[in-house]
Amino acid sequence: MSQPGGHSMPPYPMGGYVEPGQGAPSAGFQVGYQPVPDQPIMYQPGPVSPASHQGQPYGAPVPAPVSIPAGVPPGLEYLAQIDQILIHQKVELLEAIIGFETNNQYEIKNSLGQKIYSAKEKNDCCTRNCCGALRSFDMKIKDNADREVIRLIRPYRCVSCWCPCCLQEMEVQAPPGTTVGYVKQDWHPCYPKFSIQGPNKETVMKLEGPCLACNCCGDVNFELKGKDGTGKPIGRISKQWSGLLKEVFTDTDNFGIQFPMDMDVKMKAVLMGACFLIDFMFFEKVGDTNQRNTVFS
Repeated sequence: MSQPGGHSMPPYPMGGYVEPGQGAPSAGFQVGYQPVPDQPIMYQPGPVSPASHQGQPYGAPVPAPVSIPAGVPPGLEYLAQIDQILIHQKVELLEAIIGFETNNQYEIKNSLGQKIYSAKEKNDCCTRNCCGALRSFDMKIKDNADREVIRLIRPYRCVSCWCPCCLQEMEVQAPPGTTVGYVKQDWHPCYPKFSIQGPNKETVMKLEGPCLACNCCGDVNFELKGKDGTGKPIGRISKQWSGLLKEVFTDTDNFGIQFPMDMDVKMKAVLMGACFLIDFMFFEKVGDTNQRNTVFS
């Protein structure tokens, strides 16, 4: 959505999941902020009292709180304070113009549109352009101080329902070198299903998407549930509709992630990894060929 002055305003999430018994959460996310140009967030924004924030312009640097929750990997303290994030893929001009596949880059923001992390894919030119959306990669996620806080590792795997022995998987490390969990695709002939696993590959949660993971003029929701995969959703990963022109002619995607505020920060990091894996599996374009919906072909 374009605003006066040429600044884009993606549909940032507003509000999290409701408590059990209060009805299902509303689909999609709603606009809830006006971006301020040329005022980058230099620090991980933290909660402050209204009095301490008076007189400061929107987007002014706000230090993270001094107290650090026990067991939180360094650099992920801010994740303990939020229940939703938005992931926005940057537009690569070379890729948009000539179809030459480049490393994907993303900005990770809070519900106010403040940048809290950045992510960049790392692999070689041959892998990107020969293997397409199936490609293996390492992805570095850095905070606003340019420190790597999360590393995602995706091995090369096939994507066919006829080969259930070699399904998609992603390892999540936080900090780099310390595995905190895995995202593993579960075999199913029709539905995209994933297991959110801990460091010992024990299943903690389940993630399930629609039969046709295609956002034709609407959002695509992947519902997060308990480890048995039943009951009411406790979170959601949503691929957001970006508009016809962007969806057809560019490779940029917007995702929203909702999770309980009190969820283990390490599992929040694993859900971020799940979001990137879903992007590559269903919504990645390579040249003029859209790779989405090839997972079950």
